[in-house]
Amino acid sequence: MKETTVPQKVEQKAPDTREESRTLIPAVDIFEMDHGLAVVADLPGVEKDGVEIQVDNNILSIRGTAKSLLPGEPLHREYQLQTYFRQFELGDAVNREGIRAEMKHGVLTVHLPKAEASVPKKISVQVA
Repeated sequence: MKETTVPQKVEQKAPDTREESRTLIPAVDIFEMDHGLAVVADLPGVEKDGVEIQVDNNILSIRGTAKSLLPGEPLHREYQLQTYFRQFELGDAVNREGIRAEMKHGVLTVHLPKAEASVPKKISVQVA
């Protein structure tokens, strides 16, 4: 038995444009420092080569693919490793060329430096 919400008389053939997959939303902390922002994301089970970070149209996208480190295929599986995915909109205050990332023990840190115009400058006062 196939359940459908389209009436039997109407035949609709729409192209399949969406990938059917599940993603997990990683826990993220964002810290503001003098030189910029730091985005710290928990991606357990993800190695350095399983992380993809990109900036497109002011959107920072983080995708992490977890891999099992155990050899062979399991005889019985009660859970499936999922892909992590999270996006953030960046403001004009971020220097996109200076973005860098590091991964350590399943924790991803993305450094977002401030653009030169938004870095506070200290102005000294002269005595006349």
